[in-house]
Amino acid sequence: MAHSTAHPEATPHHPPAGSRRWPALAVLCLAQFMVILDITVVNIALPAVGADLSLDRSAATWVVTAYTLCFGGLMLLGGRLSDLYGRRRIFLAGLVVFTLASLVAGLTGSGPVLIAARAAQGAGAALLSPSALSIVTTTFHGPERHRALGVWAAIGGGGAAAGVLIGGVLTSGPGWQWVFFVNVPVGVLVAAVLPRLVAAGPATASGGRLDLPGAALVTAATAAAVYGLVRAGDTGWSDPWTLAALGAGLVLAGVFAAVERRAPAPLVRLELLARRPVVAGNVVMLAASGLLLAAFFLTSQYLQRVAGLSALETGLAFLPVAVATVIGAHLGARLVVRVGGRVVAVLAFALTAAGMALLSRLPVRPDVLVDVEPGFALAALGLGAAFVTATTTAMAHVARHEAGVVSGLVNTGHELGAGLGVAVISTLAATGVGAAQAGGFADAYRAAAIGAAAVAVIAAVVLPKGRPPATDGPIFAH
Repeated sequence: MAHSTAHPEATPHHPPAGSRRWPALAVLCLAQFMVILDITVVNIALPAVGADLSLDRSAATWVVTAYTLCFGGLMLLGGRLSDLYGRRRIFLAGLVVFTLASLVAGLTGSGPVLIAARAAQGAGAALLSPSALSIVTTTFHGPERHRALGVWAAIGGGGAAAGVLIGGVLTSGPGWQWVFFVNVPVGVLVAAVLPRLVAAGPATASGGRLDLPGAALVTAATAAAVYGLVRAGDTGWSDPWTLAALGAGLVLAGVFAAVERRAPAPLVRLELLARRPVVAGNVVMLAASGLLLAAFFLTSQYLQRVAGLSALETGLAFLPVAVATVIGAHLGARLVVRVGGRVVAVLAFALTAAGMALLSRLPVRPDVLVDVEPGFALAALGLGAAFVTATTTAMAHVARHEAGVVSGLVNTGHELGAGLGVAVISTLAATGVGAAQAGGFADAYRAAAIGAAAVAVIAAVVLPKGRPPATDGPIFAH
């Protein structure tokens, strides 16, 4: 049943002054770029890390998994903390944790310490990322918000692609330690500059209490789901631990919903999760991140295992893809204002399907510029537009006192989608050699094309009609 407007804001938020909004966005995006970069940059450096620290395959995998688990699992909690205790404060706390953990990761010569540092990086990122997005969405309004979210989306997709290139350059050059050291000067710069651009501002959520049982349950549920998806990509869907983790995630999610229904100050209002824009935006984000990371995983594996390219050459092949993602996000932000998110999402996933279909025709010995780049760039162009559509839709009409928690939902959808995409697509790619291996990759690309086409149809149904409003309104409970 519809209610009147949801909880009024306890206190006003103080966004950056007009002349400081865009510089503030640039600094926030720099921090987000650093966080997104660490998702893919370490994958390229992982063989060198394992060799230097004498890590077996299982231990080396945890260098990636520890970051993903903590980042995805704590995202919703980080968003709620920013609502309760102030966005800038939580952002800076996450930035400090992330930067210090990066320094430790680069300096250590111990595998267990590196894995612990990666977990701390993920925790810092989970505080930083939703806080930054909520600052963006409460600072910009109307058409300016869509342009700002276009920049934000470009950073997300472009940063993931750039991570492959930067990982190859740093690992081949000064060494894998620099994939962590590079974060330190960036973190110091952002910490020094941001307080000059964004006022501290009071907390915006009323009540001022953290729902600890809800926070523990949603963190455990998300972490279990992420772990299950990561393990499915490594060991398959029939692995008992994979099934146990995914099952635990579902059970914990159900318990979380039951607890939130009775909590006096819930971590997430269940009415918020029933709002069509929030649900639709998260569906699009889940699909877009899943398809993008699946394309990155497949293509990097294909270029190195089938085409025989080095890590550095593979990274260079991703450069046009990063550019295409940025262009797609920019175009998506402009088109959302003119024709609405539904039309943009349908076109975006149709382009993605076409790009994946082109990639499904890759030969055993490809010409990268002719055989790989057109389809890869076309898919990235579409997904760049899909990212901005997802964020714009989910954050539409979000009240300031809930901007952090909705930002956490959107970012959680990104991480779950990434895990799901890689898990599904890696089971479809063959592990043979020569023509047989290329055929497995072709099947995986073809499945991705079918999936993107299906999402285009779903987007035409689930996304709200029409253009977004020119002004921001209150959030309602239906």
